[in-house]
Amino acid sequence: MKKIISTFLILLAAITVQAQESFYDLKATTIDGKELKFSDLKGKKILIVNTASKCGYTPQYEELEKLYETYKDKNFVIIGFPANNFMKQEPGTNKEIEEFCKKNYGVSFQMMEKISVKGDDMHAVYHWLTEKAKNGKMDSSVKWNFQKYMIDEKGNLVDMAAPDEKPMGGKIEEWVKK
Repeated sequence: MKKIISTFLILLAAITVQAQESFYDLKATTIDGKELKFSDLKGKKILIVNTASKCGYTPQYEELEKLYETYKDKNFVIIGFPANNFMKQEPGTNKEIEEFCKKNYGVSFQMMEKISVKGDDMHAVYHWLTEKAKNGKMDSSVKWNFQKYMIDEKGNLVDMAAPDEKPMGGKIEEWVKK
């Protein structure tokens, strides 16, 4: 009987571990229509941010770009996901969003196509970021535009920063520098 229980517990543990998805199994479409496999980002720290062009936090694009320019040569990337989930603050097309980001903030970090970060049509990346069963770290919900998620070089979710957390001079930059 002990052997049966032991075998059952081992199988249960294996199923639990397999329930977590790997960050590197995910993929998404860039703002210019190309597939980005997250497995191509192995070995890099990644900051994922849901963005919007007509939000009070939109000026964070400037600090995000500064953070990216400062640390991009140290295996660090930023991925911006435009989303129109909060008060319709990202109404533009992918082309309009791309032009806005480049013209107004000189954004050179990777922007993705516009997605949904909550609700029935939530993108798979945001399911992974917000569900402990998938990421193995924590449950969260996207509260507003410019919420930030930190992924380490091994594809592990490390932490989340609230929309009002500035990219430079706080916990995000400290994490990048480690």
